[in-house]
Amino acid sequence: MLIITNLTQHLLHLFKLSSSLSIFFLYFFYTFSLLNNNNNHLVKAHNFIYAGCSQDKYQSNSPFVPSLNSLLSSLVSSSSQSLYNSYAFGNDTSAPQESSIYGLYQCNADLQLKDCSTCVASAVGQMNIVCPYNFGAILQLDDCYVRYEHEDFIGRPDTSLRYNKCSKNQLRGDGEFIRHRDEVLAGLIQGGGGVTGSKVSGSGSIEGFAQCLGDLSPEDCSACVSEAVMKLKDMCGDAAAADVYLAQCYAKYWGSGYYHSFDRTNDDDVGKTVAIIVGVLAGVAVFIVLLSVCRKSIG
Repeated sequence: MLIITNLTQHLLHLFKLSSSLSIFFLYFFYTFSLLNNNNNHLVKAHNFIYAGCSQDKYQSNSPFVPSLNSLLSSLVSSSSQSLYNSYAFGNDTSAPQESSIYGLYQCNADLQLKDCSTCVASAVGQMNIVCPYNFGAILQLDDCYVRYEHEDFIGRPDTSLRYNKCSKNQLRGDGEFIRHRDEVLAGLIQGGGGVTGSKVSGSGSIEGFAQCLGDLSPEDCSACVSEAVMKLKDMCGDAAAADVYLAQCYAKYWGSGYYHSFDRTNDDDVGKTVAIIVGVLAGVAVFIVLLSVCRKSIG
């Protein structure tokens, strides 16, 4: 069972140092490059949406640790070549039972590979901090999704609700908006996303997007998106913009020019805070490592 955390809880977790310095440094250098590149756009493309951690935890000397490190490294490496991939480690018959791990990542269908890679690296770095010593973890950013579990979950349909967000602006009684919105949502369902697992839809000034994980069949993808669309209507009513994330797909719609201001100001501030905190912690970790090396050299 995964416990979903919100933005406030996510920030609190960031004060816990990771047990895997290699993954931690990976996120540090990613954050550092963002700080140098353009502070005005810091992590804006990779806003935190939600995270979840399993209740079960492992020990630092567990055979699960090398499997986890291999998985996370593979996810980051593969994301520079493909928008989706899944892996399994430690599941050989000769391997210890506790060493097995299954994981995947997926980037938005409209993302370039270089942006996919930075997004997955960011997600992996945050995941390693938010869910330390957890046998299972998921992390959803605006542009990508990463998940790993001790038990095999890949390809198994799951339409449970993970997260939803509705704009404060409700357009009740606006017949034109409702008509275009319903046409957009119907368009997301039609075709089930096809082979790519993603679907774009538009009508009037309303736009929509839906995407499934790459491990779903077209039939299961269609069923998942249909469930997400139903929840969009049930949970958000006639909101001007809405997002619904299920376990293996998500659907969203927004008015033209509205989505990027869809109550995201606080999220952007949290993203900046996340990057700054992690950058500071990583800097401290680097200093400690260098100090240790110097002491050994002097000794």
